[in-house]
Amino acid sequence: MALPNVFTPEVSTQLIARIQQLSPQTAAKWGKMNVAQMLAHCNVTYEMVYENKHPKPGALMKFILKAMVKNKVVNEEAYPQSGRTAPQFLIVDERDFAQEQKRLMDYIIKTQALGAAYFEQKESHSFGKLSSEQWNNMFYKHLNHHLTQFGV
Repeated sequence: MALPNVFTPEVSTQLIARIQQLSPQTAAKWGKMNVAQMLAHCNVTYEMVYENKHPKPGALMKFILKAMVKNKVVNEEAYPQSGRTAPQFLIVDERDFAQEQKRLMDYIIKTQALGAAYFEQKESHSFGKLSSEQWNNMFYKHLNHHLTQFGV
């Protein structure tokens, strides 16, 4: 079963509508992050695509990530609740809810506008070249996992 396509306006609009249902008081159903930290956590995926603020893994670490983590990230299977996260995705300080919410919605709009063709065989930060379907799976299932975590 294919995951919803983040490169379509319909799915992007649905994701943004779910994000807009959140408030600074929205509580998690599981996990340790508050809602602003979760939004910042979700932004990291897009920062790795659009910003140059996270160091890229070295050759050995990239090999390990490709061998042991890549398939879990880009396949269609949902993430388990309260799973481990990579260190660069850990958000432990307080974040501004409105700022993180806007950044995430802007990244979703940008990704949809660039479209699937832009992402076809685009080099990822940690996993090498990915198909647009793998990019879609990575974007969608991560967002869906955390939006579900916060009940939207």
